[in-house]
Amino acid sequence: MAMRLDHQLREQIFHKHTTFPITYFQDELAELPQFTGPLHWHPDFELASAEFSILEYQVGQQRILLEPGDSIFINRNVLHGVKQLDGSQTEPMPNIVFSGSAIAPENSIIFQKYIKPIALCDQMPFVVFRHNDLNQDEVNNWLKDIYSRLRRQENCFEMAVQRNLSKIFEYLFRNFECLPKTEVPRIQITAQIRIQKMLSYIYDNYSNAITLEDIANAANISRSEAGRCFKTYMECSPVDALIQYRLQIAHELLGDKSLTLEKISCACGFHSVRYFNRQFKKKYGHTPHELRKLGK
Repeated sequence: MAMRLDHQLREQIFHKHTTFPITYFQDELAELPQFTGPLHWHPDFELASAEFSILEYQVGQQRILLEPGDSIFINRNVLHGVKQLDGSQTEPMPNIVFSGSAIAPENSIIFQKYIKPIALCDQMPFVVFRHNDLNQDEVNNWLKDIYSRLRRQENCFEMAVQRNLSKIFEYLFRNFECLPKTEVPRIQITAQIRIQKMLSYIYDNYSNAITLEDIANAANISRSEAGRCFKTYMECSPVDALIQYRLQIAHELLGDKSLTLEKISCACGFHSVRYFNRQFKKKYGHTPHELRKLGK
């Protein structure tokens, strides 16, 4: 299932059962160009695991490497993205996105006492569970069982999943004081809000002619400050980010054989087909025509 982002970069998670708000994903990276998921956020918790490849998670400004067997917990409303760093085959990256109410109702003492403090902890945007840490091995095993139960969906699977999630949050709560914390200065929070606004503007207006000043104005900052924000979070300039997003959309549109390359180029904000072809080949190693013939 491809990521669906709204204008605030918030991933739109539509849980199949609202009374059991947890969704299981696998093979998402296979649908994304260069096995890379864009920066986004959602109001739910996320747990994900690396199975065969090395993954790089970006959480806020931090980058974390997950080796095969490692897992990561990402707190609610935290800007994050992921990409596969090695291997020619896509990493399955099983993961779940879930509301805390999947464990207990929000007005219950369990939610208020054990889940809410973690959800509101700005100093805990993520927690990594390493496969070679015996103290964390049980968490990885609980996660494996969750993935398996959600795949098979046998009788009483919801109860088993809920038990395992409760165990994970009990682990987080009991080890709360000794788990690594990240102090997020006010300037970093401000920068994150700005990058969200500017990326939202790009995602909404990529098909139009956009200048650096337009992008900066979306966050009411100067062009130089916009450049600093993008350099910090995305290691590129605002204009480069715009081009990369246009190319990502173009890559998706190639699957629609009814669209000519000229139409795709124009729809993605490239008003020169020659420039579009050159940028596309630079990013993907093939021209749009070549990639369409390859069926990729």
